[in-house]
Amino acid sequence: MGGMEWAMLLTLSLVWGGSFFFNGVAVHGLPPLSIVVLRTGLGAIALWTFCRASGVAIPADRQVWAAFFVMGLLNNVIPFSLIVWGQTHIASGLASILNATTPVFTVIVAHFLTRDEKMTWTKLAGVALGLAGVAVMIGPGVLAGLGTAILAQFAILGAALSYAFASTYGRRFREIGVSPVATATGQVTASTLVLAPMVLLVDKPWTLAMPSMPVGLSVLGLALLSTAFAYILYFRILASAGATNVVLVTLLVPVSAILLGWIVLGEQLEPRHFAGMALIAIGLAAIDGRLAARVFSALRRSRA
Repeated sequence: MGGMEWAMLLTLSLVWGGSFFFNGVAVHGLPPLSIVVLRTGLGAIALWTFCRASGVAIPADRQVWAAFFVMGLLNNVIPFSLIVWGQTHIASGLASILNATTPVFTVIVAHFLTRDEKMTWTKLAGVALGLAGVAVMIGPGVLAGLGTAILAQFAILGAALSYAFASTYGRRFREIGVSPVATATGQVTASTLVLAPMVLLVDKPWTLAMPSMPVGLSVLGLALLSTAFAYILYFRILASAGATNVVLVTLLVPVSAILLGWIVLGEQLEPRHFAGMALIAIGLAAIDGRLAARVFSALRRSRA
C-alpha cells in the first residue's frame, strides 16, 4: 500500500473504532436490531444523497444488485447484528479487540477463494499468533462452560469471520466496473431492505420508548461516520490494495475504541486483554510480511 492507502486506513480505523463507542451508548436505549437497521438505513440515505449530488450512477443490473445483497449480508447484516448483540454483554474495548481477528480469518479465506492472495509461511505464523491472542483474551472462562459473556465473545468472532468472507467477495465489484461509492451505496441499501422486515417483527419499534439525546446522536454517528463515510473508504482501499490489506484496519481499530471506551464510558480492561491484543498485533505484522522482510534483510546485510 502507498501513502494514500495508509492514510485512508488510519482514517477508517478512527471511524470504525468510534462505532464500538457509539454502539456502547446506543445499546442502553435501543434493541440491537433497531440499532443496526437505523445505522444502515440512515447511512443509505446519506450515501444516496451524496451520489445524487456528485453525479455517481448506481447500476440497475440485476446481477449487480444480487451481488449487493450478498455483500450486504456478509458485510452488514450478519456482523453488525452479532457485534451489537455482543456489546450488550461485553465492553466495547474487548469487542473491538476480538474484531481485530478479522485479518486472521481473511488470510485463511483468501487463500482458498482467491488466486493472488495465497497463504505463506509468514502469514501462517501470523494466523497462529492471532489465534493465540484470541485464546489469551477469552481466558480460562472458555473452559468453564459457555456462559452469556462467552457467547457474546464468540458472536464478535463470528462477525470477524463474516467480514473475512465479505472482503474477499467484495473484490468482484472492481472487476465488474462498479465504483467504490456505488458499491457502498448498493450494499448498505440492500442490507436495510433485508433488516427492515426483521425489525418490524422482532423489535416492534412502535412500542419502544423515545430514545434519549445521547442515544440518538450515537445512532447518527454510526450511520454517517461509521457506515456511509467508512464504506466509501473501505471499498476504495479494497479496490486498490486487496482483501488482506483492507482488513488490517482492525489492527488499528482497538486502539481508538479502547481510548474512547476508557475516556468516555469509564470501561476497564484486564491485563490478559492487552496481552492478547499484543499477540494479535505481532500476528498481523507477520501477515503483512514487510516487517519480517526488513528484519531478514538487515540480518543478511550484517552477516555480509
